[in-house]
Amino acid sequence: MIFRGRTVLVFVMLGMFASSILTLTIVNPNGSGLEDKAKMAAAVTTAATAAPAAEGLSSEDLDKLSTTYGLIRSKYLEDVDHDKLMNGAIHGMLEALDDPYTTYMDPKEAKQFEETISSSFQGIGAEVSLEEGRVTIVSPMKGSPAEKAGLRAHDIILTVNGEKLEDVTLTQAVMKIRGPKGTQAKLGVVREGSTEPVEVIVVRDDIPVETVYGEMLTDTIGKIEIRQFSSNTAVRFKEELNRLDEKGMKALVIDVRNNPGGLLPVVVEIAENFVAKDKPIVQIEDREGNRTPTLSENKGLPKRFPVTVLINKGSASASEILAGMFKDTGLGKLVGETTFGKGTVQVTFEKEMGDGSNIKMTTYKWLTPNGTWIHKTGIEPDVKVEQPAFYHVMPFSKKETLKQDMTGEDVKSLQVILQGLGYAPDRTDGYFSAKTAAALKEYQKAAGLSVTGEANEAVMVKLEKDIVAKLKDPKNDSQLNEALKLLQGQLAK
Repeated sequence: MIFRGRTVLVFVMLGMFASSILTLTIVNPNGSGLEDKAKMAAAVTTAATAAPAAEGLSSEDLDKLSTTYGLIRSKYLEDVDHDKLMNGAIHGMLEALDDPYTTYMDPKEAKQFEETISSSFQGIGAEVSLEEGRVTIVSPMKGSPAEKAGLRAHDIILTVNGEKLEDVTLTQAVMKIRGPKGTQAKLGVVREGSTEPVEVIVVRDDIPVETVYGEMLTDTIGKIEIRQFSSNTAVRFKEELNRLDEKGMKALVIDVRNNPGGLLPVVVEIAENFVAKDKPIVQIEDREGNRTPTLSENKGLPKRFPVTVLINKGSASASEILAGMFKDTGLGKLVGETTFGKGTVQVTFEKEMGDGSNIKMTTYKWLTPNGTWIHKTGIEPDVKVEQPAFYHVMPFSKKETLKQDMTGEDVKSLQVILQGLGYAPDRTDGYFSAKTAAALKEYQKAAGLSVTGEANEAVMVKLEKDIVAKLKDPKNDSQLNEALKLLQGQLAK
């Protein structure tokens, strides 16, 4: 995509991988070499050129700001650093926009941002946004420490290692969550539908670079899982597509569940495998309502076989672009849950700031090929399939042994896990009933544990291990099984 006034890249990320804040962001390439891969078939102006001339600050405005600054420096009870005041003033203006994706990064944060988009990083492997002032998980990356610890889309992070995430910017929250490999992030988390926080311990790690995994599910149906859209993902997708083709693939499952997004040129390149030349893949809309389509540059014949795309609440941004393309064009069916709903574009203004700091500001919308804006609503699947309750269970806090007549989120998790493992508590509302104790005793007996009807830390660890094993078994993946059923029906016609 060419933007008048300067050369830029378009990045599609919905938040952060516990170390970055990238939201469908337009950034300077900084010699990354990625600009050669940006095959955007559109020409859109930058916000600076497209927007009408902004009214400047009047002398009265400047006097008011200067007076406020002087009063703070000379009269406030404590001495306040100059940079802190300046950064606070900028934060205040951007917060007035009430847009969670528009943020200011001081020089230190901006440097971290640039490092993250150009290299691998260490962290928990989850993307977050600031929703109504609360740090909210958009999606844990598949195979990441966050996913392994049981974090899910829409979980709210209240604290990090005992420190409250109140009155902080998203960038500041990210700085607190990220950290070196092997260190612990003790997160105070509240899940949708509950009010009681639990502590989730996540051990930070290297976030894997590999983003594409392919396999044959049957003799004729292949599956390609895309975990994020990074610089080499389109190449790897093509490699796996060709490899599965050679193995006799006649239909394909594309899995973008819990995929928080990535590079727009990459998702466009992947879509080009299926979209005929000069057909739209995505549209960009500026503040004046002008829309510019990004057209396929497919240099050969597009793939023509049945495709299903697996989506869920953690499918965001670039994942939604791919899902929206398949839905609007009729080239594939969507199976699973409604996606996250991120349909805005941000532009970074590091050169304009001039001191190493950076402003990332919402300046565009992106829309599906048919012109649908999915922001805050997401994309609905063609076939809605919910996963079993144990897919969404909270990990135990392990603060105390769980006993009959106790109540709380840990008891609820116990009941959901027991039910998921094939035992039968009479309820899953968080009250430790006599039948819950009986179901636990059955489990303890089968697992070779002391049959007490109570869950101490060792029992909770064993329960979590067993339910994770069940989660990893494809036989229990209701969404995948439905996608397979759908493709098998299409192949049988």
